[in-house]
Amino acid sequence: MARTKPDDPRAKADYWNHNAAYHRWIVRVASQHHGSVLDVGCGEGLLIQRLASVSASVTGIDPDHGAIERARQRTSGLPNVKLEVTGFLEFRAQEASFDVVTFVASLHHMDLVLGIRKARCLLRPGGELLVIGLSANKTPADWFWSGLKLPLVRLGSWVHHETRDVGVMAVNARESLAEIQEIVLHELPEARIRRGLYYRYLMQWRNS
Repeated sequence: MARTKPDDPRAKADYWNHNAAYHRWIVRVASQHHGSVLDVGCGEGLLIQRLASVSASVTGIDPDHGAIERARQRTSGLPNVKLEVTGFLEFRAQEASFDVVTFVASLHHMDLVLGIRKARCLLRPGGELLVIGLSANKTPADWFWSGLKLPLVRLGSWVHHETRDVGVMAVNARESLAEIQEIVLHELPEARIRRGLYYRYLMQWRNS
């Protein structure tokens, strides 16, 4: 996959795609905490840039050096942003360090159970876990819902001038939504999961 060069002006460009479509929801929840946020798999930093204006501090982590370099360019001049090249399971932080932990199309890059357990440990009491996730189509119901949404998805992409490739790592989801729900509700019994429009699911859990 082609990477944007460090001096490419697109490194700070705004864009819309099926992940960015849900940024407003994440920013709205984070603004209620106005605290410390961890963005897991932050990519080139668009969400971090948006979170910085409503949060006391934002930490972005990603194992992709190129993505973090672009995130540094995008967030330059924002004193409350910290970036680190690392995977989530390797990330070192004290327990109960964050008010919000968010995954946008990144939780399926790792072992689901280990990722959820670590995120739970990193949240302060009252903190929230927010996931914009991908699931695999495995059942007739999965394919039915995907097909049903297709006209609206294409319309949304056309209206918002979708930028499909922003030069970050992508992998296919392994678990179906039913499998994800079973795992999540075992680990986080009060979590809320629902299907989103743009081939994503939304998950929210409060550490109460």
